[in-house]
Amino acid sequence: MKIMKKQYLLIGFLMFSFFILFSYIVHKDLLIQFDFDTTVRLQDNISRRFDSYFSFLSDVGAFEIMLGVLLIFLVLQRRIRGIFVLGMFGLFHLIELYGKFFVNHLPPPEFMLRTQKIMNFPQFHIRLENSYPSGHAGRTAFMSILIGLIVWRSKKFTRLQKTLILGFLIAYDTAMLVSRVYLGEHWVTDVIGGAILGASLGILSMVLL
Repeated sequence: MKIMKKQYLLIGFLMFSFFILFSYIVHKDLLIQFDFDTTVRLQDNISRRFDSYFSFLSDVGAFEIMLGVLLIFLVLQRRIRGIFVLGMFGLFHLIELYGKFFVNHLPPPEFMLRTQKIMNFPQFHIRLENSYPSGHAGRTAFMSILIGLIVWRSKKFTRLQKTLILGFLIAYDTAMLVSRVYLGEHWVTDVIGGAILGASLGILSMVLL
């Protein structure tokens, strides 16, 4: 177990270091054409019929719902150290806010925005000046990494059950990350940065469990 925790620590710090490097690249606008081209391709090739489905995913990935899911998951784990995982979840949002204030990266223009209001969360009424990194992508990666690793090392699940759960998490993550770009809420670099940050803190959280 100690060896695994050392591995989690190493991989988590390496990913966090890559997030810092990637954030610098985004801040320097080195991928701005890649961002624009990717958004245009997604919006040109995905039917508008998916607007409501992707918008629903936005609601599911909101802070309020993800926090509730995390709390339920940690209660089911019955580990007092789960409080530290909540601290890592909070740290993610502090770093996210730091990025949105100091990484100069404007969100997609309003004419690209396709989000439909389904649930009345405050996020749909506020657009910060900068969009890096994506909070939805980060929360999704954080939760999926955490749940995925705990399920994978658990002896309560069969190999088939583990495969099905991990397959669902991968499908959910893919849909969430694509939706953020397709809906015009974020550029692809926002999503990549958020996912790297969330994944790194999710892996580091495993050291605390």
